[in-house]
Amino acid sequence: MKRVLVVDDEPQIVRALRINLRARQFEVHTAATGTEALRAAARYPPDVVLLDLGLPDLDGVEVIEGLRGWTDAPIIVLSGRSDATEKVEALDAGADDYVTKPFGMDELLARMRAVTRRVQAPGAEPRVTLGAATVDLAARRVTRSENGTTADVRLTPTEWHLIEVLLRHPGKLLSQRQLLTEVWGPGYADAGGNLRLYMAQLRRKLEPDPSRPRYLLTEPGMGYRYQPGT
Repeated sequence: MKRVLVVDDEPQIVRALRINLRARQFEVHTAATGTEALRAAARYPPDVVLLDLGLPDLDGVEVIEGLRGWTDAPIIVLSGRSDATEKVEALDAGADDYVTKPFGMDELLARMRAVTRRVQAPGAEPRVTLGAATVDLAARRVTRSENGTTADVRLTPTEWHLIEVLLRHPGKLLSQRQLLTEVWGPGYADAGGNLRLYMAQLRRKLEPDPSRPRYLLTEPGMGYRYQPGT
């Protein structure tokens, strides 16, 4: 059973989530404030956190930062705020995904499955298939199999670094700032053009149809995610 911590000060939402998640065999703990959330997380370490940003005592970003001080449990932000800046701030603080209210349970459960898939054994080197392309991070090799033949696909060092970061966080929404800082360094945090260029190159090399990506997805105004195939 997966343990979920629901942090929200709206009783109707908490009640609905509690009922729906328990019906699906989740162990559910709840908190109405940021302080309660941090205490509950310490007492009952969660497998997933569902967190509203608009809490009465602490800002949701502060809660994310508090949790990230000691746990890697996936955090999905649930919020009625539509400002992309606030979403990016939450992602940069350590949130894994962002769902805007109102939302459907099927969508939320799919997001929960996606973010929990990224949790791997320490040192695990994923071998990932994206349609006809296979990325072997341990061997640092990409191959593409089509029409009964297999050929190597060459990636530049920067393309390798970028695809590694994405593939090691399946289902996780990574902000542009996170990716730029990780791949290019702190001095490139605002160089969005670099990121768009290299994402386009990776799609041409790895996606079945680069014009309609299935695996390397863009979240407009926020960032990018690697979405595993089903």
